[in-house]
Amino acid sequence: MDEKIVLQRISAIEDNTEKLRNALFAMKITDLQKYPTNYEELSTDAALRAERIACQLRNLIYATGITKKTVYMKKAAKTHGIQISGNAGILTIRLPGLLPKRKAHVNTVFLNEPLHYALNEYLQQNPLPIYTNCVVCFVQTYDGRLPLRRIRDYDNLEFKQILDTISPFIFKDDSGLYCDSYYTTILEDADYTTVHIMDKSVFPEWLKSEKKLKSDLSEIS
Repeated sequence: MDEKIVLQRISAIEDNTEKLRNALFAMKITDLQKYPTNYEELSTDAALRAERIACQLRNLIYATGITKKTVYMKKAAKTHGIQISGNAGILTIRLPGLLPKRKAHVNTVFLNEPLHYALNEYLQQNPLPIYTNCVVCFVQTYDGRLPLRRIRDYDNLEFKQILDTISPFIFKDDSGLYCDSYYTTILEDADYTTVHIMDKSVFPEWLKSEKKLKSDLSEIS
């Protein structure tokens, strides 16, 4: 890549980094108890800006050709803490806590690209049958030490983007004819999301075992 273009892209990243720094400073001086809405807006802006910066840096790495995309994605998946496992016909995927749905102009590859890579790598070594009659269970875990008002409605989170990334690997079709969705929220000591995919015949027993372990707020569709 032309060095001038590289420098222009670096300058754009620096500009976004400065805006991120300003957002973080504003969060630091905002009273969370008195102004929760302001704090929510600032923190969401900071998180999305950080995602944008990460994507800009990724594109810069790919453009220079120094590091292969697959090599970087393996490291990105590990950094995100993406974990994939299978047990008794249930595929489980652990992800970072999901953010609110993004505006159209915000890049959505931040988490989905590493997830796509991790799924592809896992299923090459651990092939699974295509699910034709299944339930996808989204478990949104929140840090219970933080204010409960930050818990969001399921419709406001980016589950659809995650499902769109997963579905080509293991679903015949992700329509309601073949796939039901179940959502639950639990409190622990960290923020993260888990996705459990299983045949409908397995779901009742899975749900029973989960409810023995955790109290939750649930919704099925």
